[in-house]
Amino acid sequence: MGIFAPERDQTDGNEAADVLARARSAVDPGLRAAVDTLPGSMRRIAGYHFGWWEADGTPGTTGSGKAIRPALVLAATQAAGGLPGSAVRAAAAVELVHNFTLLHDDVIDRDRTRRHRPTAWRVFGTTEAILAGDAMHSLALRVLAAPPPPPAPAPVRRLADCVVELCAGQQADCSFEQRSDVTLAECLAMAEGKTGALLGCACAVGALYAGAGEAVADVMDAFGREIGLAFQLIDDLIGIWGDPAVTGKPVGADLAARKKSLPVVYALSSGTAAAAELAALYALDRPLNAAELQRAAAAVDRAGGRSWAQGESCERMASAIAHLAEAIPDPSEADDLLALAELVTRRSH
Repeated sequence: MGIFAPERDQTDGNEAADVLARARSAVDPGLRAAVDTLPGSMRRIAGYHFGWWEADGTPGTTGSGKAIRPALVLAATQAAGGLPGSAVRAAAAVELVHNFTLLHDDVIDRDRTRRHRPTAWRVFGTTEAILAGDAMHSLALRVLAAPPPPPAPAPVRRLADCVVELCAGQQADCSFEQRSDVTLAECLAMAEGKTGALLGCACAVGALYAGAGEAVADVMDAFGREIGLAFQLIDDLIGIWGDPAVTGKPVGADLAARKKSLPVVYALSSGTAAAAELAALYALDRPLNAAELQRAAAAVDRAGGRSWAQGESCERMASAIAHLAEAIPDPSEADDLLALAELVTRRSH
């Protein structure tokens, strides 16, 4: 459930869909042109990952993602008083960074499907997928720094700093798998680095392309980070209770992988009988069967992980909107950003 006033509730879904469609239409041509500059094998893998074509080069039948991050760049530029068209290249760079992390994450997590088809590493091999991701990272910086140059060095620096933070967040996430003492504070910090950092960067870079100063960009970054945490909380809930027909992933995928997601860590730290049951299931040195996955999900729920994550998501959204009001005093200028913010609390996949 969203946290905005009821009069927005009936229209936000359509508003957000329109914002995303406009962003995809504006960014895709430049994104495709950039990917076309990659060496042949890397181009093939990147295009497959984006859903533009199949492994054999025939046109793809799946989408290339929701384009939330490039949409945030363009919406932030508009909200800060600029022309969204001036930030299209920056939006493409942010989308390239996002997808390079997805390529690598799929390898690290050994995820077998993305967008209802085999992940790139399964089709092309681990080494090839990693190298294609590396190339997409460098391509993002090349796109952002190409002439005409950005309004200042700040966008390039912010995107580069963001990638370092993304890597630190991913490293922390991986390290949690080997630990039984992960705290909720550590998990929230990891989620901010792994998810919030890029959404914050997208908003800050968009504001910079509108000519906003660093102070406004910092507040917009804080707005995006809070959206990112709300996004991750919902994503973690979907990872446990999402419908496989919608998500394209097996039921309880995060539990099967023993992920220390936010609802799980909250549950494990609750000191309840359900927490002890969940910890025992997570400690098993074998794959969980279907009945055990159901028990694990029920334990997270009984320990309060589900309700806490839902409530925390709303709290993060409220904080995000407070930051947005500070950066953009006129609410009418921020309609697209508000629609995108609301979208994350309505996600089902």
